[in-house]
Amino acid sequence: MRTCHFIMRKKHLTGIVLLSSLCMVMHSCSIIRGLRADGQSGPHIYSFEHHAHDTITNGTQAFQFPYAEKQAVWIDTLHFFNQAPRYHNITLQKALAGKTDTQGILIIQNDSIVYEKCFGDISTDRLATIFSISKSITSLLCGIAVDDGFIKSVDDAVTDYLPELKKKDPMWQKLTIRHLLNMQSGLDFDDTYSLRIKHLKRLNAMAKLNYGHNLRKQIRQQKFRCAPGTEYRYESMTSQILGVVIERATGKRYADYLSEKVWRPLQMESPATINIDSHKHDLAHAFGGISTTMKDLAKLGRLYLNRGMWNGKRIVSEDWIRQSTEYDNDNHGYHFCWYNTSSIGAEKPLYPGFYAHGIRGQVLYVNPHNQLIMVRIGKHDNTYASIPYLFEQLSDSFSGELPRIGEKSK
Repeated sequence: MRTCHFIMRKKHLTGIVLLSSLCMVMHSCSIIRGLRADGQSGPHIYSFEHHAHDTITNGTQAFQFPYAEKQAVWIDTLHFFNQAPRYHNITLQKALAGKTDTQGILIIQNDSIVYEKCFGDISTDRLATIFSISKSITSLLCGIAVDDGFIKSVDDAVTDYLPELKKKDPMWQKLTIRHLLNMQSGLDFDDTYSLRIKHLKRLNAMAKLNYGHNLRKQIRQQKFRCAPGTEYRYESMTSQILGVVIERATGKRYADYLSEKVWRPLQMESPATINIDSHKHDLAHAFGGISTTMKDLAKLGRLYLNRGMWNGKRIVSEDWIRQSTEYDNDNHGYHFCWYNTSSIGAEKPLYPGFYAHGIRGQVLYVNPHNQLIMVRIGKHDNTYASIPYLFEQLSDSFSGELPRIGEKSK
């Protein structure tokens, strides 16, 4: 009996220790703020509505994609056979619905909308957070800053623009902008939303990134896991630092520079927003805080489809687009914050596309050969890489030189 009492007491004490550890970690308030704002599932596509944010203004003229006279209605009956993970003899809508909770799909070919489906409470004109697709937009801004001469070279050290970091770890002086663009920072930071006890320290760091009130302080506290440039490892702090570099180099707020160089020239139909850490510190969430509409997101795809040109005007250099989107399986298929399908272990397709990706399965896919832009916005995604791969396979069906995937149902 005394042995049993000791075991029960030990379990009770273990529980107290775990609970105490949880409370100590949560004492920073970032996790609590996140739980209050978004619950256990973390940020969602409408979180920006109750988050401090800046406005990315658009201009007075708007570009609108016209609807094609002939819509791609055949997509609704197209079946996929062993083309993507977890998809076998299934239609596109079924593949993107259910547990993935797709809210909207928009497909544009040859500058015209050929397919548009909205579910739930979204429309193609409603703002939704695109999460890590924001990283790809931050990369675009970096390319523009290089063209403008604010950033001399992507091989510049980060400390050339953030000299205060020289006083920290010597590794900071080895960290270059190219390392930030290619997720090779070597920083000891993990993207996790897990509430498991063993992940709480990592979760607290991610919660601070999403809900903390002073991101500059968090950046100064970062440690290195390995030397910059030695390995690829995806994590959001890297893109956040890139955003600070852009602001420091240009002397402009992220939202203002994005409005001036992208939102106005691309004739966006709606103003967008970007989350900030607080009104006091006003640092933009360059890693994942942009909220925009599906139609305006597609315009960013159109810019990349046209190699950096917009209606005859150069927005960013063609070389920047090439470095971002060229099919290359080095660095896990990730280049300047854009992916190709080698990043998910797929074989190189005959006509490869490229894509930007965010949590919850936000996807902007571009296929130059077929003049295609595909957008998917969703509340959840339990398939992760399957949606870009599905779009890559679907793009083959638009090519006159290739047979459609599978067959139409009779």
